Amino acid sequence: MALAYLGFGSNIGNCDKNIARAISILRTQYKIQFLQISSIISTKPYGLTDQPDFKNCVAKIQTDLSPIALLDACLSTEILMKRVRKIKWGPRNIDVDILFFDNLILSSTTLTIPHPEITKREFVLTSLNEIAPNLIHPNCKISINKLLMSLLKS
Repeated sequence: MALAYLGFGSNIGNCDKNIARAISILRTQYKIQFLQISSIISTKPYGLTDQPDFKNCVAKIQTDLSPIALLDACLSTEILMKRVRKIKWGPRNIDVDILFFDNLILSSTTLTIPHPEITKREFVLTSLNEIAPNLIHPNCKISINKLLMSLLKS
């Protein structure tokens, strides 16, 4: 069984319910165990800023799925929830990202682990810091807590 961290985001519709539904789908349809879920926080949009604020959280999971199968589960969940991809970083009812998968470092055309934007996104680091402050980023070799403190200082 692998330990992984997933990021959830929503800024269309009932965001709290959208996140809860995505978690429920992943739990029931893909037999993913949710070990910890951070608080849901409100955040300003990243990238494309002219849109409603987001609700975000992070979950620590345990899974038998491979990284590619987990990506397929995340994307299938988004499709099941009728996510529409029109604009990069645009509004969405649900977004599910793989942040970490064990200590794996992977870069392919379909998947990059760790997620390449983790160190730039305060909302991801804040949520990760709530449930896994001592988790070491496998590329940086720095804890989540130290990455967050460094980002807040810059």
